[in-house]
Amino acid sequence: MRITVLGAGSWGTTVASVLTRRDHESLIWARNPSTADEINAKHTNDRYLEGFPLPARLRATADLSEAAAHAELLVVGVPTGAFRDTLEQVRPDLHPWIPVVSLSKGLERDSLLRMTEVIKEVLPGHPAAALTGPNLAKEIMAGMAAATVIATEDITVATEIQRVFRRGLLRVYTNHDVIGCEVGGALKNVVAIATGIAQGLGVGDNTRAGVISRGLAELTTLAVAMGGEPSTLAGLAGMGDLVATCISPHSRNRHVGEQLGRGRTLDEILTEMGQVAEGVKTVHAAVQLADRHNLAMPITRTIHRVITGDITAITAYDGLLRSHPAGHESEPG
Repeated sequence: MRITVLGAGSWGTTVASVLTRRDHESLIWARNPSTADEINAKHTNDRYLEGFPLPARLRATADLSEAAAHAELLVVGVPTGAFRDTLEQVRPDLHPWIPVVSLSKGLERDSLLRMTEVIKEVLPGHPAAALTGPNLAKEIMAGMAAATVIATEDITVATEIQRVFRRGLLRVYTNHDVIGCEVGGALKNVVAIATGIAQGLGVGDNTRAGVISRGLAELTTLAVAMGGEPSTLAGLAGMGDLVATCISPHSRNRHVGEQLGRGRTLDEILTEMGQVAEGVKTVHAAVQLADRHNLAMPITRTIHRVITGDITAITAYDGLLRSHPAGHESEPG
């Protein structure tokens, strides 16, 4: 199958490599022409995956029209802030009815839409799916075992996409609960910032475990309020992705939180990284969704105040010392 992956970051490049090794004719689109040239000439992408050789058969282009016209399956791995604009640009050259798979874990800031909803809005008639789960790019490139989920309402489509992606130690599951899968993938980045702050402050593993557990309850509450199924959040797209993102040193969102906990400013952290940490943007939309559904979501709201500069990271963790008693574990807070 001819497959196009839009976005040559760490995850987009990893997925394109996996698909190429699965014997598909894969083409990756890079916004930066020099990145495309490096992939074609050197079979590397050192900015995002230093030390990992790419398949010699993987081709790259900086021409978005060429990338769109090539696709029998379109995989979109650009940041959520560029997601809609990228789809609008590929629309004139895209073959009708082909499936579109989102790799992007986040929410559109102004519309509060999930990425599959953006796909349906911009590319009506194209089956929309999300690939999500605990998938750290460098571990997959290193050949370590991993599991992921293809989420789409049409299980027949999901099964076909599952067949395309399945390879070696990458185990691919299907799920019909797109809402639960996408909300889990988006909100775990916010919780990862919170656990990163705990790491930076050195408040202990008990505290981090508490934040992860209460964060899981929080994102489950939002997903269910939006129409998702609670069992989804106990699986790969919820708990699995949350744990990996909160504990891994490869996690960009955890890194942002850790540096905030060490007293650095958000601007200098993001400038130094040179990469997108989706939780920084997602938290704004998450707070609006919490308001819409009348949900407390204290972790999300606290991280929002840290990101906007309303409070410091250490002030955020002073909230853990509140003297009023906690309620039932099934309740927020």
